[in-house]
Amino acid sequence: MQLKVGGITPFSATDYPGKLAAVVFVQGCPWRCGYCHNPHLQSRTEDSPMAWADVLALLRRRVGLIDAVVFSGGEPTMDPALQDAIREVRALGYGIGLHTAGMYPRRLAEVLPWVDWVGMDIKATPQSYDTVTRVAYSARAPWTSAELVLASGVAHEFRTTVHPSLHTPTDLVALAHTLRAMGVQNFVLQAFRGVGCLDDGLRATTVAAYPDDAVVAQVAALFDRFTLRRE
Repeated sequence: MQLKVGGITPFSATDYPGKLAAVVFVQGCPWRCGYCHNPHLQSRTEDSPMAWADVLALLRRRVGLIDAVVFSGGEPTMDPALQDAIREVRALGYGIGLHTAGMYPRRLAEVLPWVDWVGMDIKATPQSYDTVTRVAYSARAPWTSAELVLASGVAHEFRTTVHPSLHTPTDLVALAHTLRAMGVQNFVLQAFRGVGCLDDGLRATTVAAYPDDAVVAQVAALFDRFTLRRE
């Protein structure tokens, strides 16, 4: 069984903090978040757009030019071949990053021992998850995964993409308190970007100043490390 790869970015300075990385985009995601910027990766096609052997060949040529490889998506933990793929890439000497929304806790637990850094996407407060994911009963798995990441000792950040149609200021502050109570120390708020988004309503909403400075200050005060990403 080979990893289903939907695409690859050979060089990125933004997907793994402090490291130059390639990003492998894995096909498939069970959720349908309206603000998704990679909706073309949500489905898993019968034939992988990129053969895993070709991806490995490219990564072998990049040894010495980049520091790490990030597995992103879609949702990489959806793919049963993820652990084998990670181990093959580690054998080349790369650090391993993982972007996940945590909907497959069992597979996440399997790969965490092989991962050096995790970007954990938390969509909303538990009560509002289904509104963002557009899938019923979607909240339980990601919060289980969040606990796994915190207990693993693996370097990580938790991040939430925000949009005024999906997250009220009260929601954002409540979410921050929930994460802080769990022990999260590094939290990122990411402003919505319309690139790739297929939802006309979300794209039409003005988001440039959201969340405002007062909300950002309340959230930032709860964490040892806080970042606001507007671009």
